[in-house]
Amino acid sequence: MPLGVVVRRSPGATRWAKWAWRAVAVMPGAGPADWIQLRGQDDTTDFHAATVPLELHGADCEAYLTGLADKAPAIYVVMRESDDTDHPFYIKLATASPYEAQDYADNGDDIVEKIMMPAGVIAWVRDFAKAHFEEEVFIKRRRDRAQIDGADNGIGDARITQLTDVYRAPTRKGEPA
Repeated sequence: MPLGVVVRRSPGATRWAKWAWRAVAVMPGAGPADWIQLRGQDDTTDFHAATVPLELHGADCEAYLTGLADKAPAIYVVMRESDDTDHPFYIKLATASPYEAQDYADNGDDIVEKIMMPAGVIAWVRDFAKAHFEEEVFIKRRRDRAQIDGADNGIGDARITQLTDVYRAPTRKGEPA
């Protein structure tokens, strides 16, 4: 599903940052765009920055259901800084998976914005996740039988006769220990 990403430019809070940029909304079914101005009021401007596909994968159904169980289901928009001063961010992707969003947030190169998911997208994601979700059966792992006879096989060197230091490497005759 194509999602248009709306990015808001507002005045910066400090003298070092002239502008503050934030992804604030998504538009399901939007057409292609490249930083089209949607609205301007005072010093705040909203741009349709880009349209990116929202792709759902059957292997991520658990993540989608986890995201939908949140109080306010969200779309996560991943943005990366660009060199262009007029359009300082490149919209990398939009995802409904909180797990994938966490992976991008952890890498340090990307900015991840959490945006409220529109009702139509909630229904689409929910229907997909319910159709493709397969609960994984839990299988408890059994431990290997432990050797409890007291023999420490593989510890130390059998050529060393001293019991006080079984980890010391053997030396040649005449060499200091």
